[in-house]
Amino acid sequence: MKQINQQQFEAYMQPGKTVLVEFWAPWCVYCRRLAPAMEAAAQAWEGKLELVQMNIDEAPEVAQQQAIQVVPTLVLYQNGLAVDAITAPQSRREIDEFIQVALEAGKEQA
Repeated sequence: MKQINQQQFEAYMQPGKTVLVEFWAPWCVYCRRLAPAMEAAAQAWEGKLELVQMNIDEAPEVAQQQAIQVVPTLVLYQNGLAVDAITAPQSRREIDEFIQVALEAGKEQA
């Protein structure tokens, strides 16, 4: 998965963009354990939305601004707005279900 910094995060927060950001940290054991499921989800959703990672230690301002208190936290953004979030998903299936529900919620908000 692509690692993004603060400037790249801001570029993703544009109209017409749908992106799932995994806020994580290198010291987070669970984040490392979740990595294969996130990679698989990124491949499965390719072309429908982009999945990226943001290291909260390298972008603490963004983490604070987005109210990220626990890692890993996944946030789905559409047109620069947070549609929904999930903390510490347990499986690839849970990630996929979260994405599907969040995308539906995003359609309703549009």
